[in-house]
Amino acid sequence: MSKEKNKERNKQEQEEEEKDLRIEILEKVSGLATAGFGLVAALAWNDAIKAFFNHFFPKPEDNFLALTVYALIITILVVIITVQLGRMVNLAKKQLKKVKKG
Repeated sequence: MSKEKNKERNKQEQEEEEKDLRIEILEKVSGLATAGFGLVAALAWNDAIKAFFNHFFPKPEDNFLALTVYALIITILVVIITVQLGRMVNLAKKQLKKVKKG
């Protein structure tokens, strides 16, 4: 009897691992697709912003300063948003652990 129980337990563990692997693959593919779409959107915005600066700052020397200021502002915003997203993910992970334990 114990051998049959062990076989059944091993089979269940293997099935659970396969489900986890499928979920992990799905999460990775989803993440890659999202990143790809994000890159396409970023490139489109990059072209739009370049056109904006070329229109309003036709002299290259004016354009350089404006683009530098723009790059600094965007960098600061991206850092702030990234840090906040990281905090939110960590908070969500802690809450999920509490739910699983409780």
